[in-house]
Amino acid sequence: MPVVVVESPAKAKTINKYLGSDYTVLASYGHVRDLPAKDGSVDPEHDFDMKWEIGNDSRKHVKAIADALKDDQNLILATDPDREGEAISWHLEEALRKRKVIKADTKVSRVVFNAITKTAVTEAMQNPRDVDRDLVEAYLARRALDYLVGFNLSPVLWRKLPGAKSAGRVQSVCLRLIVEREMEIEAFRAREYWSVKALMATPRGQEFEARLTVLAGKKLERYDLENGTQAELAVQAIESRDMSVKSVEAKPASRNPAPPFMTSTLQQEASRKFGMGARQTMSAAQRLYEAGYITYMRTDGIDMAPEAVMAARDAIKDRFGEAYVPKSPRMYKNKAKNAQEAHECIRPTDMTRDAKAIRTTDADQRKLYDLIWKRTLACQMEGARLERTTVDIGSRDDQVELRATGQVVLFDGFLRIYEEGRDDQAVDDDDKRLPQITQGEPAEKRGVTPEQHFTQPPPRYTEATLVKKMEELGIGRPSTYASIVTTIQDREYVRKDKNRLIPEDKGRIVTIFLLNFFRKYVGYEFTANLEDELDKVSAGDLDYKQVLNRFWRDFSAAIAETSELRITEVLDILDDALAPQLYPPREDGSDPRACPLCGEGSLHLKTSRTGGFVGCSRYPECRYTRPIGGEGAEGGDRVLGEDAGDEISLRSGRFGPYVQRGEVTEDNKKPPRASLPKGWSPDDMDLEKALMLLSLPREIGPHPEDGEPVEAGIGRYGPYVKHGRLYANLKDPDDVFTIGMNRAVEELAKKAASRGKGRATAKALKELGEHPESGGAVNVMDGRYGPYVKWDKINATLPKGTDPGDVTMDMAVQLIAEKAGKKGKGRAKAAPRKKAAAKK
Repeated sequence: MPVVVVESPAKAKTINKYLGSDYTVLASYGHVRDLPAKDGSVDPEHDFDMKWEIGNDSRKHVKAIADALKDDQNLILATDPDREGEAISWHLEEALRKRKVIKADTKVSRVVFNAITKTAVTEAMQNPRDVDRDLVEAYLARRALDYLVGFNLSPVLWRKLPGAKSAGRVQSVCLRLIVEREMEIEAFRAREYWSVKALMATPRGQEFEARLTVLAGKKLERYDLENGTQAELAVQAIESRDMSVKSVEAKPASRNPAPPFMTSTLQQEASRKFGMGARQTMSAAQRLYEAGYITYMRTDGIDMAPEAVMAARDAIKDRFGEAYVPKSPRMYKNKAKNAQEAHECIRPTDMTRDAKAIRTTDADQRKLYDLIWKRTLACQMEGARLERTTVDIGSRDDQVELRATGQVVLFDGFLRIYEEGRDDQAVDDDDKRLPQITQGEPAEKRGVTPEQHFTQPPPRYTEATLVKKMEELGIGRPSTYASIVTTIQDREYVRKDKNRLIPEDKGRIVTIFLLNFFRKYVGYEFTANLEDELDKVSAGDLDYKQVLNRFWRDFSAAIAETSELRITEVLDILDDALAPQLYPPREDGSDPRACPLCGEGSLHLKTSRTGGFVGCSRYPECRYTRPIGGEGAEGGDRVLGEDAGDEISLRSGRFGPYVQRGEVTEDNKKPPRASLPKGWSPDDMDLEKALMLLSLPREIGPHPEDGEPVEAGIGRYGPYVKHGRLYANLKDPDDVFTIGMNRAVEELAKKAASRGKGRATAKALKELGEHPESGGAVNVMDGRYGPYVKWDKINATLPKGTDPGDVTMDMAVQLIAEKAGKKGKGRAKAAPRKKAAAKK
C-alpha cells in the first residue's frame, strides 16, 4: 500500500477516511529535523553548510514511516501547501534517504491540497509533483538567517546586558514597535478642548441632539474652544438666540462587506470579537482545517475558488432569499506580492454548514468557525443600503449654527449576518435615528451642555493591531505572525494586560541597545526588504546563498565591532539614549538626575538579571532604586506613614511593587519587605494594608492535636497555611488575614489526605465525552509528568508542545489507539490476558 505522510494524526485520520484501506496514512508530528542549538550548525566559512539532527521525539515517527516503506516502495508526501509544509516533506525525504530506506526504485511524490475534502484530496492524488526546490531553498535561507542572528546576536546581549534572553531577526523588530509605541505614550502631552451639545425639540415635542458647528459666524474647529470659559460663552451665545431649521438633507449611502479572511485579518477579528490571542486563534483554525471544515489557514490570499463563490451564493439564496444575492459575484484580488503565500482565502469547505452543524465540543473552534462562515457568506452578499440625514439649525443672525446627523438602514444586506469589528471603538453620532424634521420650523432648546475633552495618546498595541502593523510594514509572513507575537511574551520582554501589549523594562533595554549598536538589523525597511528577497527565492528568481552571503558580510562585521565594548560603555550610551524617559524635568525645576533619597548621588542606568533599573551612584551607601518606567511608575513610590518610629513606604522593585519598613543602612542592609500579592493594586495601598503584609507570616494558634503553631502567609506560590512541614494553598490572598483555626485545620487535613494517597486525584483539564467506538469517558488529565489523555485504563501522554485545550476527540482516539497498540492493552485484549493468568 502507498505510504502517505502528513503532519498530524488528526489530519491523517481525516485523509484516511477519504483514501480508504488502499493507503497507509502516517503522521510525522511536525518537523522531523532541526538545527541543533549549538555553535556551528550553520557554517558561513563552508558555503553556509547546515547540519541537521532528527529530534528525539521524531525518531520513532521516522522509524514508523521507514517500516511502512518496507512493504511498499511508494512514498506520497502530503504535508501543508506552504513553505513549512514543503520543508517538512524535504526533511522527511532527506532523512529517509540517509537511512537508505528510499532506494532507486522508490517512487517519491508530493501532493498538495488547500482543503481536506474528498474532492480536494482525490484531485491532489491525481496530480502529484516533485518537492519544490525553490520553496525549500526559501525555507533554508529563512532558517539560516534566523540561526545566524540568534546564535551570534544573543551572546552579545548576554555579555553586555545581563538578564537579556535572546534577539531574533523578526522578533526584535516586533519588540521595537511595542517599545516605540510606549515611548510615544510617555512623551504624549494631553491637550484640553471643549465641545457644546444641545438637546433640541421639534414643534411636535420630539427630542434630538445637535452639536455646535458655527460660532460668531465662523466654522468651529476641534481646538477652537480651549477652556471652560470659552465653552460657557458659546453656551450663552446659543441660549440667547432663537433657533430654526435651516436645511434638511437626506442622502443615500451604501456599505459593502469586508473581503473574506486571510491569516492576519482572521487573527485581528478573533482578537476584537473574542479576545483570542494569535496562537490561540491559529491553534483552533489548525484543528478546523485538519477536520476538513475550513481551507488552509496560513495564507495572504483573499480570492475564492469560482465553485466556492457559487456555493456561497446558493447558500445565501436558500437562507435569506434572492434579495440578498448581488446580481454578479463579488471578486476579491490578492494583495500578496508572492504567490507562494497567496493560497485561497480562509473559508468553510461546505457553505451550507453553519457552526451548529460541525462536530466539535471545543468552544474556540466552534466560535471561530462561526466567524469564518459568517464572514465568507457576508463577502458574497448584497451591500447594505442606508439613508444619511444632516440637519443644520441656526440663528437668524447666522452667528450660531448646530448640526444633527442621523442614519437609517433601508436594507440590511450583509449586515443581516455579519459586521466587522473595530480596533478602537468610537461613538458614531451618525448611527442615531432622527425624528421627522422640516426645514423652516422652529427648534426649541431644552438644554445646552458644554463638554470637556482631552486628546488621547496613541493606544498600546493588541495582538490584533500588532499583526496588522507588521502586515503593513511587510514584516513576517502568515506562517510566522503567531509565533513572533508569542515569543516576545515568552521571553518576558512584553506582558499582556487587558489584551494590551506593554513592554517590560528588560524589553525596553534590549530594544535601545539594538537601536544603538545594530540599528540596521532592527530597521523596518531592512527587515521588509529581506522578506521580499526570501519571496524572490521561493519564486525561483534569486539564489538563496547570495542572500545569506550579503547578509552575513555586514552582520558579522557589526558583531565584531561590539565584542570589544565594556558593559560600562554600553550602559553610558544607553543612559544617554534613554535620558528623556528616565529623567524627565521635575516640577520644582531641580536636577532630574539628583538622587531623591540621599540628595548627594546622581541617578544612572544599571542592569541586573531581571532587566534594567535606575540606581544611585553612591551605592552601597545609598541603595535607592526605581524601575526605568519613571519615578511615578507602578503606582508611584511613596511614604505610607510611620509605625513604631519606622517609615513605612511603597516602592517599585525589579520584581514589582513592595512595601518596606525603614531604610537601608550599614547596620540594617535588609529591612523587612513584602511584595504586593496578585490582585492588589499599588494605587489602593495605605498604611494599614502595608502593616498587614509586613506582619506576615501570621500565627493563627496552636494545632488542636499536637500544639504546634499553625501559620498563614504569602509565599512564592501564593497564599498558604502551614503546620510543621505541611503547606496547604489558599485561593484568595485576603484569606491569609482572616482564616481561623477551624478552616486552617480543615485545609491542612485535605492536603494531608491527598498526600496519604500518594497523590491527589488527577484533575480533568478537559472532558471530551464518550469514546465514539467503545464507549466510556475520554478526558484530558493533568498529570505529574504533564497532561495526558485518559480512557478506561489507558493513559496516553500528549505530544510535546500540545496545548491540552486544543485536544479533540479525534486526536485523543488516535493517541489511545497508539498507546493500546504499544502495550498490547485495550478492552479486546484485556480479558484474554486475565484468563491466561488464571489458567497458569
